[in-house]
Order: sequence, then C-alpha cells, then structure tokens
Amino acid sequence: MARLLIVYHSMTGGTRQMAEAAAEAAREADGAEVIVKVAPETGPDDLLAADGFLFATPENLAAIAGVMKAFFDHCYYPVLGKIEGRPYAALICAGSDGDNARKQLERIATGWRLRKVADTPIICTHAQTPEEILAEKMIGETDLAQCREIGAMLSVGLEMGVF
Repeated sequence: MARLLIVYHSMTGGTRQMAEAAAEAAREADGAEVIVKVAPETGPDDLLAADGFLFATPENLAAIAGVMKAFFDHCYYPVLGKIEGRPYAALICAGSDGDNARKQLERIATGWRLRKVADTPIICTHAQTPEEILAEKMIGETDLAQCREIGAMLSVGLEMGVF
C-alpha cells in the first residue's frame, strides 16, 4: 500500500484544520495509507518511508513558519537524492498574501526534485491586527473543500500509481 505523509505546523489552528481536512478526505478516498505528523515530530526517516507528501504551513512574516522551516532544515540533506520524483502538494494559510511562503516551500521541494501534482492553494484568513493574527482561526467550508480535494487526489493517485 502506498503511503501519504502529511506534515504541518499550526499555531492558531488554521493550518491544522486544513491538514486535518486533507487527511480525512485522503482516508475516505480509500487510497494510500495516510500518516499525519506535526513538523517538530517529523524526521528524515518519515520522509524516506513515504511515497508522497502534503506540506501545510502558515505564512509568518512573509515566509513559511519557522517551525516548518526548521523541519525542512533538519531533513533536507539527509534525504537529498533519496526522494527524487516523489509527488507532493502544499497548503498555505496566510493572513493576507501567502505568495512568498508558497514560493519558499516550492523552492525547497524543487531542491529535493519532488514532483508538484497540484497547485498550491493559499487560504487567506485576512487577519491583520495583532489580536486577529494571534486569535484561533476558523477556516471556512469552501476553503476546507480545496484541502479535501487535494488530500483525496494525492491518496488515490498514489494508490493507483498515477504519480
């Protein structure tokens, strides 16, 4: 059975909801085995054991969250040249833009020579004040549906050998 690894970080719940929606749909699609891990608990062995990946991160200060960056820093060289060609998708939770976080994550995936299989949605919470930024997030159903679609597509595609 193919294995889909979903790695995420979330401080205010938005990215967690997105990752959980993708994981739920991936499991319901009856495709690949789905493993969900928070970034600090994910290491090179987890990446090596997976057939495909979904990375979900908030944008913080126009970049991927520091915790997610630390995950990539920790894993980058140990798996370099060992996961080439594996499919991936990403999800970004942003307050207003998200484009730089998307570019940064996609550049890391390019360095690993991963194969992008879906456009990266940027889910915008429109949080602009310190209070809004630090508040618990609630991601809307329309946005969660995008996450579910990507999770299901990855799961079924991996299991069918499409990717």
